[in-house]
Amino acid sequence: MSDVETLPQAAPARPTLPPPMGLLAELTHRCSLRCPYCSNPLELDRRSQELSTAEWKRLIDEAAALGVLHIYFSGGEPMLRRDIAELVAHARDAGLYTNMITSGVGFQPAVLDAVAEAGLDHIQLSVQAIDARTCDRVAGYEGAAERKRIVAAAIARLGLRLTVNAVIHRENVHEIPAFVELAEAWDAARIEIAHVQYYGWGLVNRARLMPTRQQVETAMVQVDEARSRTVGRLVIDSVLPDYYARYPKACMGGWGARLMNVTPSGRALPCHAAETIAGLAFDNVREASLSEIWYRGAAFNAFRGTDWMKEPCRSCARKEQDFGGCRCQAMALAGDAAATDPACSLSPLHEKLVALAEAEAASERSDFIYRGYQGV
Repeated sequence: MSDVETLPQAAPARPTLPPPMGLLAELTHRCSLRCPYCSNPLELDRRSQELSTAEWKRLIDEAAALGVLHIYFSGGEPMLRRDIAELVAHARDAGLYTNMITSGVGFQPAVLDAVAEAGLDHIQLSVQAIDARTCDRVAGYEGAAERKRIVAAAIARLGLRLTVNAVIHRENVHEIPAFVELAEAWDAARIEIAHVQYYGWGLVNRARLMPTRQQVETAMVQVDEARSRTVGRLVIDSVLPDYYARYPKACMGGWGARLMNVTPSGRALPCHAAETIAGLAFDNVREASLSEIWYRGAAFNAFRGTDWMKEPCRSCARKEQDFGGCRCQAMALAGDAAATDPACSLSPLHEKLVALAEAEAASERSDFIYRGYQGV
């Protein structure tokens, strides 16, 4: 699907629609890593396009007035912004719970001290692999593993609540028990064991990243065992590869239901990958308020609820549970954002998708195609 006329038309906002729970604030696309599964757009926003400090402060105030509870400072690497501590302090003063998603690489140690002093509540630290050589190779950055170890120690020293983000793929799926042990050693409150989701650069590298079905089944057992062992001490969240699932995930808890995403240049998105859907027009926060975009924005209303659904989703008993799955994945794999997510076993494309995954997982390993940041 590439014709805007085939997309659902914007619906009037429903009076009972609750406000978003979270705001994902992508402060910059600049990053020191070159991860082959990066979910940022293929075309990155340049530094010259980034929202200013004053613009982000206005958005933080608008988010608090709208009813947002959490703000997630992300990127790229958010701590490459010179105003990061100032923005964290502003969000704290606005009454928002502050979370930061970081690679732990590319910024000066003093920046972490500054954001902690500014009142940061929580930090998420990504780890590409347990084996240091693999970690550096996946990150495309020599010394990444050691840098993450140093940052983890600083987080503990500062008393920040920590989540370890472990992005799982064929290169590190065997390390899941070790990832859990690492999270325990770092005194993390939570670990996300999240298999790669194939959007953006991850889709480019799918054949190099896809685990086998047996690896995924083993991973599920290992996660269950780890949960039993760490109950009450460590929260373990797990996201499976969609391609091997029976039913799709309820992406974002439903389109336009829980989260707003603002890109470095100010585009407001219902989800991180929404710009991959041809034909959707996205409002910019430089031209409209967060409230107006949330309740009236055409993109946010395009796939809200269930009225837009086609069969088999329209008559499915699970439609209020998974909302037809991921719209971006439907666009990428079925060519139609309103189609049933091919990750669902009820999709006519599901068996082809599983066969594709198994074939790619069995393929010979080849070098990653790394993303570049030239000119960003």
